[in-house]
Amino acid sequence: QVKLVESGGGSVQAGGSLRLSCVVPNFGHVAWFRQAPGKEREGVASRNTLGTTYYADSVKGRFTISLENKSTLYLYLQMNNLKPDDTAMYYCAGNYGYYSGSGPDSLSGLMYNYWGQGTQVTVSS
Repeated sequence: QVKLVESGGGSVQAGGSLRLSCVVPNFGHVAWFRQAPGKEREGVASRNTLGTTYYADSVKGRFTISLENKSTLYLYLQMNNLKPDDTAMYYCAGNYGYYSGSGPDSLSGLMYNYWGQGTQVTVSS
């Protein structure tokens, strides 16, 4: 059974940084999503099988998604210049198989079958 566990969330002031981590199996494509209270879940960043990344406009230039193999495969989301609007529960997600897409579809929750339980990020002004 695939179980994804996120870590690295916390509380920071606006302008600060956090790095979220998620241990993943050998997925073909991965992504980070977030959901703020009272809002729908939104895709934040994705990385396809070819290594191509895609970002939501709201985080472009501030967030970076990466995948590192340190005997265990780690999915990261480096978040810089955080804003209060970034406050949300963040989830890692992934799926097996080859996927070369890198557009808005790559941030659809329908693309991913496996999800973590979430880690809270709170940004204060």
